[in-house]
Amino acid sequence: MRHEGLYLTDILQATDYIAEFIVEADFEAFQKSEMLRSAVVQKLAIIGEAPARVSEDLKSRHPQVPWPQIVAFRNILIHGYFGIDWEVVWRAAKNRCPVLREQIARILACEPGGPKCPP
Repeated sequence: MRHEGLYLTDILQATDYIAEFIVEADFEAFQKSEMLRSAVVQKLAIIGEAPARVSEDLKSRHPQVPWPQIVAFRNILIHGYFGIDWEVVWRAAKNRCPVLREQIARILACEPGGPKCPP
């Protein structure tokens, strides 16, 4: 079984890829590009799958991360693909992913094997 830190690293890497994908795009370019939309959705799916593999103990130690909402968003993306609201996906990619990245980076730094968490 994979260590849960690897799932957190998956989230971190997926947020980095999303940032790279959209760095030069605006919403109009995002909306027009099937390749860009597909790439972002695939990385968001990875982000949404990882919390299911992370222990409840770890999630309870880090309640600042909206774990249930992340999973729910993934489920909407995957199961409702033909009804995706691309503006919501864009906002998640542009605004929520950078915040999530910082939260996950702090968790990785604080968990066993990393430096001490700030108070």
